Amino acid sequence: MNIARTISEYTEAVRIAGEQLMLHKLRSLLTALGVIIGVWAVILMGTAIKGIDKGFSDSLDMIGDDILYVQRWPWSDVGDDWPKYVNRPNIEVTDAAEINDWIDSHPESLLRIAAPTTETGGNVRRKNRDASQIYMWGSSAESSMMNTADLEYGRFFTYAEELSRAPVVVLGYDVADVLFPEGIDQAVGESITIKNYKFRVIGVMERQGSFLGMFSMDKQVSMPHTSMSRISQNKWNNSLRVQIVEGADPELAVDQLTGVYRSIRGLLPGEDNDFEVNRSEALEDQLGPVKTGLAIAGFGITGLALFVGAIGIANITFVSVKERTREIGTRRAIGARRRAILLQFLAESVSICLLGGLIGILFAFGTKSLLVKAAPNFPFTFSSDLIVMAFGLSVVVGILSGLAPAWQAARLDPANALRHE
Repeated sequence: MNIARTISEYTEAVRIAGEQLMLHKLRSLLTALGVIIGVWAVILMGTAIKGIDKGFSDSLDMIGDDILYVQRWPWSDVGDDWPKYVNRPNIEVTDAAEINDWIDSHPESLLRIAAPTTETGGNVRRKNRDASQIYMWGSSAESSMMNTADLEYGRFFTYAEELSRAPVVVLGYDVADVLFPEGIDQAVGESITIKNYKFRVIGVMERQGSFLGMFSMDKQVSMPHTSMSRISQNKWNNSLRVQIVEGADPELAVDQLTGVYRSIRGLLPGEDNDFEVNRSEALEDQLGPVKTGLAIAGFGITGLALFVGAIGIANITFVSVKERTREIGTRRAIGARRRAILLQFLAESVSICLLGGLIGILFAFGTKSLLVKAAPNFPFTFSSDLIVMAFGLSVVVGILSGLAPAWQAARLDPANALRHE
């Protein structure tokens, strides 16, 4: 009997809350505004952070988390120390061969293989079609062993082509798509022009996507580094990529590579390194402050909006108790328990917050759709756990904001309430 009565009280509380929402639509909507803004902010913040994490994870898959990069500059903000780095000597492509010689003579090495990288940029032309702002990089035949992406068509260049400075290239998917509208499967064997030099297409990479939603991995052209010298003599951005042995400790591998390269550079004990060994973890460290900033901003807006919303809901609920004092007295006089009155007003405040939460979710989804159109390469992630968190926040705010006025209503004396004007 008590269970049936309890269920009846809950059902009645929900029914009355629904009636009040329908009776005061505009007031309920305005009251829920703070919750709407708070839920909207927390979902967008969570979506952005999840997108950054997903983008970083996908990007690591592209570049490989087992690759070390020997470069002039560190992957961090150098601040006022930039003169120290700008005056460092260039990385020489021949250094990769010396590292490979050392690896061959040390079978227990944590390093697997090294390959040089030279870089430039420019346009690629085929007949009357141009692909602009293309990233071009030259490397050795060994770099094919480090690639995480596969070839869609054709093959990678060989050691013989590297030695002979053969004018051959492997196109990124988007470059091939622009230059060969009749179909990228027609690209292999055709000629393209880069800075007035003819190159023969020997392969097309599969679609890879973008790095951190910013740099497209499909807008690139690769070739032997010896062939790169035809179109660029710039050594400013030369680097070495060194793959570590599977299962090796990255920190120990960095130390080992640092020692090997110091020896190649002829640095004496006590002399500072004139190069950097970078790894993907440095990128993650740089993303940390970005995610922290987003979280602080998101939680700040959310907290302020929900606080203002909670005050507004509490105020409206107090007003509702005042307006319906005689109704409360009547319900108490005919047998309604204090708990039923408490549940009635708690259900009303929670229902307002749930309405705000639902509208906030819809607004967040709409905003996310607009952002996807504005930044299609950024991996915005709208997940179900964010929706659950949003509804959970709405319920908590509804209970906290409605508890005091609901308690006041439940404590009213029936006789005094019936005499209320």
